[in-house]
Amino acid sequence: MDFEFEGPVIEWRGPAPYYFVRIPEDESDDIKFAAKGLEYWGQVPVTVRIHDTEFTTALFPKDGVYLLPLRDKVRKEAGIDLGEELTVGLDVGRT
Repeated sequence: MDFEFEGPVIEWRGPAPYYFVRIPEDESDDIKFAAKGLEYWGQVPVTVRIHDTEFTTALFPKDGVYLLPLRDKVRKEAGIDLGEELTVGLDVGRT
């Protein structure tokens, strides 16, 4: 199932900083419904498109929404900065 949404790039500080796109609540609810039976420990496999970059990953549930992890390689390739508002295309279950 295809989704498109806008969300901010946020940072979560652990032992090393990690970057995510916070998926809005309405889209997170729709993704949760579409991912029934596909999730593994709450994570949802997805194929993502940002700018001209496509990659596979898994969404993480956090505080009632999903977070989309952004690997350093992806951020650098797509020219993504912290705080940027991104338009994201996402296919649930395609990896």
